[in-house]
Amino acid sequence: MTETTRQNRPVIQVRNLHKVYIMGDERVTALKNINLDIMQGEICCIFGTSGSGKSTLLNQLAGLEKPTAGEVRIGGVPVSRLDENGLAVFRQKHVGFVFQSYNLLPELTAVENVAMPLMFRGLPKDVRELEARKMLCRVGLGNRMNHYPGQMSGGQQQRAGIARAFITRPDVVFADEPTGNLDSKTTKEVMEMIRKFARTFHQTIVLVSHDPEMTQYADRIVTLLDGEIISDVKTENKERQGL
Repeated sequence: MTETTRQNRPVIQVRNLHKVYIMGDERVTALKNINLDIMQGEICCIFGTSGSGKSTLLNQLAGLEKPTAGEVRIGGVPVSRLDENGLAVFRQKHVGFVFQSYNLLPELTAVENVAMPLMFRGLPKDVRELEARKMLCRVGLGNRMNHYPGQMSGGQQQRAGIARAFITRPDVVFADEPTGNLDSKTTKEVMEMIRKFARTFHQTIVLVSHDPEMTQYADRIVTLLDGEIISDVKTENKERQGL
């Protein structure tokens, strides 16, 4: 399959999506009639200020919350209609996450944290730890493999988080404010790493951010305001390098 064919095929499809929260006697509309296709291999930035609905949209796309109305499909699978067990199995096979707070388990080493998704796939310990070591080398943590999160800097922890997100070669990686706790130099390093992994493995990245600087790493910027898409533009990002 050519790169053009890949990028012309939607991997995420959102149709008529609404999300309303009931807070006492009040109804708060977080998302209003969202329709969106995100293409295979695309780096899509969901951009907006606090309260715009971007985090709610991420939760909907990842199946972390059920919509009030409408549907989300990933790879043709209606994730918005799966039960908890079905969602867990689907995520293990097809989805990765990069979090602002890193979400590494403090009692596990870098190798053990990165290898964890492979454990859920039933791979033996020696195989998954070998793969984890390879990934840690790729993200520049070859000398931190046996360190615990508390022994690593924020940037190093996020690199381990990236290695964990990409180790299963998921179809889609959701990155929720992935550089929110990092300085500008480390932010650039981390975002270049995410982008290069995406290009190498032909994966779709959904990047959620309130930071305008993040948009420079995206192929496309979808801007939300008050729960609605107010802008959806392609960028001039032509970066296609691999690691």
